[in-house]
Amino acid sequence: MVADVVVAGGGPSGWALASACARRGLAVTLVAPGHRWRATYGLWADEVSVLPPGSRWVTTRVRGGGLVLPRAYAVLDNDSVLAACAHPGIEVVRARVTALTATSAALTTGEVCHGMVFDATGARRGGAEQTAYGVVVEEQHEAVFMDWTPPPGHIDGPATFLYAVPLPDGRMLLEETCLAGAPGLGFAELRDRLHARVGEVTGPVERVRFPVDVPPPPQRGRGAVPFGAAAGLVHPATGFSVADAFRLAPAVADTIGRGRRAVRRVIWPWRARLVYRLRRRGLATLLNLTTAEHEEFFDLFFALPARHQRAYLSGRADPAGTAAAMAALFRAAPPHLRRKMTAP
Repeated sequence: MVADVVVAGGGPSGWALASACARRGLAVTLVAPGHRWRATYGLWADEVSVLPPGSRWVTTRVRGGGLVLPRAYAVLDNDSVLAACAHPGIEVVRARVTALTATSAALTTGEVCHGMVFDATGARRGGAEQTAYGVVVEEQHEAVFMDWTPPPGHIDGPATFLYAVPLPDGRMLLEETCLAGAPGLGFAELRDRLHARVGEVTGPVERVRFPVDVPPPPQRGRGAVPFGAAAGLVHPATGFSVADAFRLAPAVADTIGRGRRAVRRVIWPWRARLVYRLRRRGLATLLNLTTAEHEEFFDLFFALPARHQRAYLSGRADPAGTAAAMAALFRAAPPHLRRKMTAP
């Protein structure tokens, strides 16, 4: 099986890349075991322009701490985005990969796909991870991006927050989240905290676990080119990566004819690598905060001007904006938080 591009992984990142390549006339093989996205994916409402035409989403205003955030939030209608990514130039193979090289992907079916190979199978290992336990409910609740108020009876222990967002089908996802832990909090504890916070809710369950500190791959790597979460696109302060994957996919597709090294530079230009280092500094701060300090820290962050919030949360290749946001937060922080922010 020979194609111009082989994409391993059928999540949003894999489909974003496969779709962008196919729309440029490249023959694409996408390898994925399933045909649906079961997780909940969100991005900021001012980023939805990166999605393919025909995509749908639900937009809402969300609260962070005690403030309504200046940026609206969007939750994807997965089926519509997946359908919008479809293209006749994409051959979908229902299988798992057993081995990847720069130019071949061996499958569980015994087949081997040949072409420029991209690994969009997700991130698996890291020193810090985000974990979450959520329940999809029929009842409506206030939309909340991060509510760091400790659940009743859970004052001590690692900090967690409530994430509550409306879904495109009219239901709501209520999710207790450990933003970053080494390791992240377990599902049983997160479930208990969610029920302590909102009551004994029942419905379809969503479990989340992924690393938030995957570093950029080397520019001169010799294997398959990582993309999406596998390439370290996950933001350590939110866990987001979907918008960046859809934003990057067209530029990657345009660069494929120049070879793997050029593609790797497009995914991780030097400015993005500088931002990654700054964000890792921010992650180190989060891992050092106490439960009470998490609430205080994010209340200060969400009180920053919108330009600083946008730069830190979405400016993946904006080191000046990221640094300015971090400096503004440092100036607003009391001495005990400043010590955490500068600790080695």
